[in-house]
Amino acid sequence: MTGRITAAIAARVLGQLRHDHRTMALMLVVPCALITLLWWVYSGNSDLFDTIGPQLLGVFGLVVMFLVTSITTLSERTSGTLERLFTLPMGKLDFLLGYALAFGAVALVQGFLAAGLSVWVLGLDVRGGVGPLVLVAVLSGVLGTALGLLVSAFAATEFQAVQFMPAFVLPQLLVCGLLVPRDELPQVLEWVSYATPLSYAVDATTEVTLHAQWTTALTWDVVALLAFTVGGLLLGSATLRRRTP
Repeated sequence: MTGRITAAIAARVLGQLRHDHRTMALMLVVPCALITLLWWVYSGNSDLFDTIGPQLLGVFGLVVMFLVTSITTLSERTSGTLERLFTLPMGKLDFLLGYALAFGAVALVQGFLAAGLSVWVLGLDVRGGVGPLVLVAVLSGVLGTALGLLVSAFAATEFQAVQFMPAFVLPQLLVCGLLVPRDELPQVLEWVSYATPLSYAVDATTEVTLHAQWTTALTWDVVALLAFTVGGLLLGSATLRRRTP
């Protein structure tokens, strides 16, 4: 892995995204629109919005970045761009980290916009403040990027990449604690929830919502999100094909 090559890949991806207005709108505008719609839905029950709003911020960021990253990476491979890039002195981890840095920068903007809109405009009440909420939203987006890079290696077409989203993300939604507290799930499903990265994004936003101070539980949730992100990138590096089949 070479820092210079990784930075060049990141700059290249950011340059492409800057000219792709629809993709940028999907990553930056859609999460804000969704949280605004949620606020509207719960306009008569602000307490429920305060409870579920922070949790869905993490979910929205992860899902959007997962979808965009998996499709973008697959497009690079099916168009032959990835194969041409690998004729250069570049490792697979350089490629994945470059993508992760580029989309991580977008996730930072996305998290700040969505969290700032929620707290400062829509009146979302989080005791931990905007800073920790933005951090969790950004980590969720970066995690979605890492997972999108990972699953793109197993898809042959962009349509298959889209199909991975319900197969990979929706089961996590059912056991992550968003619908039912994890400790109230059947024991087997509770064990499964500990292996799903989305559970830690939901737990982290819950900690930010309920506690004014940084807690030990929040630290462990952040560590888990980082661990899943690193694991996704490493597995993605191991499964990424240099040649288009």
